[in-house]
Amino acid sequence: MKIICVGRNFGRHALELGNEIPKEPVLFMKPDSALMRPTDKFYIPDFSTNIHHEAEIVIRIDRIGKRIQRKFARKYFSQFSLGLDFTARDLQDELKAAKLPWEKAKAFDQSAYVGTWLQVDDYDLNNLNFKLMRNDQDVQIGNTSDMLFNIETLVEEISKYFTLKIGDLLFTGTPAGVGPVSHGDTLNGFVEGKQVFSVDIR
Repeated sequence: MKIICVGRNFGRHALELGNEIPKEPVLFMKPDSALMRPTDKFYIPDFSTNIHHEAEIVIRIDRIGKRIQRKFARKYFSQFSLGLDFTARDLQDELKAAKLPWEKAKAFDQSAYVGTWLQVDDYDLNNLNFKLMRNDQDVQIGNTSDMLFNIETLVEEISKYFTLKIGDLLFTGTPAGVGPVSHGDTLNGFVEGKQVFSVDIR
């Protein structure tokens, strides 16, 4: 199982971090060791003083596929959820400034979380409302219609380079509103008003 992530897929988020709007999907990966168990708490690592939350729609691949055409993309996944891409922003900024890869800032242990799985057929994935609350305050509010590259396009583009296998996870990008987490915080994620996760920060 691999975790494939898309960066800068919401224009306002790209701009809030001072990045250019990409002309094609920005891709990076996390290892399977990054994935938290559903009941885990998130422990802030000692190598960062600025861990950010990034809430993202996640799909789970359930068929093997390579060079998938966009019109057939929906045949390769049937479940989705909201997840968290935890980012060591201070470390990422240092790595970007040195023109080095982001893995230490993005792919560390416990840096990925996925909520309760939902059925794709029950929702419109191209017009899907989701949000993240931090300590009962809305911090990220998004809709998949604002993605620069929709989910079908991402499946097509990613499968050009990587064979998609059963169980692979695709994090599709985060909207504006990312920010730091602190000890004692609680993060709650919602899709169309339905709560799909609650994560405690320690």
